Amino acid sequence: MAPERTPYIAANWKMNKTIEEAKAFLGAFLPKAPNDRPEVVVCPPFLALKAAVELCAQSRVRVAAQNMHEESAGAFTGEVSAPMLREIGVDGVILGHSERRQHFNENDEALARKVPAALAAGLEPILCVGETEGQRDAGETHSVLSHQVQIDLAEVGSAELDRVVIAYEPVWAIGTGRTATPEQAQDAVLFIRNLVRAREEGVAELIRIVYGGSVNPDNAAELMAQPDIDGALVGGASLEAEDFAAIVAAAA
Repeated sequence: MAPERTPYIAANWKMNKTIEEAKAFLGAFLPKAPNDRPEVVVCPPFLALKAAVELCAQSRVRVAAQNMHEESAGAFTGEVSAPMLREIGVDGVILGHSERRQHFNENDEALARKVPAALAAGLEPILCVGETEGQRDAGETHSVLSHQVQIDLAEVGSAELDRVVIAYEPVWAIGTGRTATPEQAQDAVLFIRNLVRAREEGVAELIRIVYGGSVNPDNAAELMAQPDIDGALVGGASLEAEDFAAIVAAAA
């Protein structure tokens, strides 16, 4: 890992944890949180965001949302905007998670609007990309990643590109217990880094690209030992404070 890239570990709680459960988790996790590396982000459901921001205020742990609308306001019932997130102190936002793509029809054209909107509002986008099992079996991994990365980042200016965190999440490994081998994960992450390099040579060594897909305390260290993998976006294993603390320690 290049020394200028600080390792990055994010906890995606998905639709889990009430406000009180989020408080309990942070009460157990924050004493274990690092004072230095890696950079740690928790991503609670919308209702728990404000409580998480308040609890994390005296630590280095930052808070990100799990989604946002590209418009700052308007007739979009049920949606939340970037300015709303910024108002309560949220620092980042997950965009394009495979579950959003699969269950809520989020597409790359929408993400091409969301990513620059997040950056304009001062939020750090965690952009998720990855192939399905069928696409991998058909040998389409690289073409799928190329399509997603190029479209999703099309409207991001060169000066802001390194503010995006890219999460490679093979869809076939999310919530399935299956994990890409370290070699598979490295191959895909290096391919993504080379896509960035083809666009902006100097940014490729600065942008952080993490792995997501059934990361747990047993496989985290091996995955993050790969030269181009800068951390992890953790799902199920981030719901228990001790498990998440072990993954964070593996990245230190």
